[in-house]
Amino acid sequence: MDSTLIFDLDGTLIDSRPAIIDAFAAALRKHHLEPRVPWPALRIGPPLAVTLRELAGDVAPALIDALSADFKAGYDSTGYRASRVFDGIPELLAALRADGRACYLATNKRLHPTRLIIEHLGWQDHFVDVYALDRFTPALPDKAAMLRRLLAEHDINPRQAIYIGDTLEDRQAATAAALAFVGVKWGYGHFPTGQPPPVDTPQDLLAHLRRFDTEFPSPASPARE
Repeated sequence: MDSTLIFDLDGTLIDSRPAIIDAFAAALRKHHLEPRVPWPALRIGPPLAVTLRELAGDVAPALIDALSADFKAGYDSTGYRASRVFDGIPELLAALRADGRACYLATNKRLHPTRLIIEHLGWQDHFVDVYALDRFTPALPDKAAMLRRLLAEHDINPRQAIYIGDTLEDRQAATAAALAFVGVKWGYGHFPTGQPPPVDTPQDLLAHLRRFDTEFPSPASPARE
């Protein structure tokens, strides 16, 4: 049986960094704030409130709420459309669909702009389901909890699933959810030496995923002849 594939979004399938930074910068300017973190060093991927606290510093919760609302107003109206698909990703997704692979999306990005981006790119048919922390009430605490929720709700054996992401946090979340992990080199993160190296290109990722079930079969999925 082919493994179920679960993808991260930002830094793995799309480069949303310029659009996100523009929306953050506009929100800060509206409140006459300077970023506490240089824009080139800003982490892309954590939940919105976490990034706003990194940018704004120790400010009142009400101000974080206002900044969040302003970010959403800009990014969710037009900003999300500036996200760029990494080279080779459309071909990767099309090949996996042709292979009949079940693919899911699990991202720290809020659910609303995630769905807007998926619709904007015409990717609705590539993913069985889309998961985000704020899909649930209360919101899930972290990506590991989100992955466990996805596995449980879709009755997926974690030993027959792979999470694909671009950061060490993604690897740690996969480990916490008992999933295999494949890192990608073209995203925002860096993986320490001594760990399995990330794949270099989407073409390499496709080849790796096609080999995975043959080279590392689960007990319930014997190697194919």
